[in-house]
Amino acid sequence: MKKAKGKRLEVKRKKLEVKKPKVKGGFPFIILTGLSGSGKSHAIRALEDLGYFCVDNLPTTLLPTMAKLSVRRDIEKVAIVVDVREGNFLSSFPRILKRLRQMRGLNPVLIFLEASNSALLRRFSETRRPHPMARDRSPSEGIRDERAHMAAIRAMADEIIDTSDMTVHELRHFFTTLSRDRARARLVVTVLSFGFKYGVPADADLVFDVRCLPNPHFVRALRQRTGRDRAVAAFIEREASTREFISRLEDYTKYVVPFYVAEGKSYLTVAIGCTGGRHRSVMIAERLRRALSSMSGVRVRVRHRDIAHV
Repeated sequence: MKKAKGKRLEVKRKKLEVKKPKVKGGFPFIILTGLSGSGKSHAIRALEDLGYFCVDNLPTTLLPTMAKLSVRRDIEKVAIVVDVREGNFLSSFPRILKRLRQMRGLNPVLIFLEASNSALLRRFSETRRPHPMARDRSPSEGIRDERAHMAAIRAMADEIIDTSDMTVHELRHFFTTLSRDRARARLVVTVLSFGFKYGVPADADLVFDVRCLPNPHFVRALRQRTGRDRAVAAFIEREASTREFISRLEDYTKYVVPFYVAEGKSYLTVAIGCTGGRHRSVMIAERLRRALSSMSGVRVRVRHRDIAHV
């Protein structure tokens, strides 16, 4: 059992001094930024559907004006996209963000969206749009340059979201959760099952390897089923060592989660991995979800990334 240090979660999500928003249903002032092609347009549309007044590609110098309107409640909930499409963004944004964080009653939340190079290249290829930092060059060169230039701003973010494996619907769901759940629970715990053969999730805070448990894949009658099936669960749990493993995992996770709450984290991803992500990891993830659901101060959800793989 070890804490993951994957590239997406070097991604230390900073401790937030979270004040309860006066507006029901989320924080009143959200700033979205990140890499080109990472899904900012989909994210801003999701927030618009949740009742936010949204502005895409706002000039950075106008951020304080929008902030003042938000503080006065002339506009109750604001979500703004700022990024490298504006020429002065890289040089002016850090200074302006510092000013916003000092404004009384504002409490802005900076969300940084990113994705892997391969995902970004695929998206630029599909849309056939030029990269804003490589109008006369290849998208790969633009992605490389933007990632380097945005590193300092990424380090300032309150939330860093890797959208590489997210569908539009999952991205929308994330922002729905962000908007609605922060006022109700300080920590949202995602229990994520996955298959090591498809790669370790880059957004994992904790990774647990359950490949040591009995594998239903080698039982013909169970191969096409999943870890949600009772027969699969019974097969995995038939060994006393498996039951002890589950008990120890539940105890450990229940022990550490309060530390993340105390640290001020808003999101925690607990990844459970087996070989293919279909049997053992799914079953353990479901058990862990049930075990954590009784904890106060957290909201628990489960996601099975690779369950559809055969």
